Amino acid sequence: MSIQHQEFRGRVANLENKHAAYAQGYTARVQPDGLIVVVPRKMRSRISGRVLLLTVASFLLFKAFLMAALGFDSYDERIAKLADGTAVERAGALVMQADPVSVWGAEKMGPILR
Repeated sequence: MSIQHQEFRGRVANLENKHAAYAQGYTARVQPDGLIVVVPRKMRSRISGRVLLLTVASFLLFKAFLMAALGFDSYDERIAKLADGTAVERAGALVMQADPVSVWGAEKMGPILR
């Protein structure tokens, strides 16, 4: 293959990459000298940090509610039963184990629920 053909293939690959980037959206900006520059829009994650933080906080609040409603002893027994089950149940037991934040929340929530 000749060098010119390899260079041509490289230019075509660059154009295909640009086309794929522009297919996801683009923005046009006018520079101070009047030149209009079109650039591909940056892809953002659909899950923001705020959504992730709220999900984790609500999960911890749910665990604290369960601990306060069931009582610590009953909650620990149920987690022990989960730990003896299938792989999915063991994973659930690992996630649902008592942690300091949930225990603190359950202690604060306990008098309100009783």
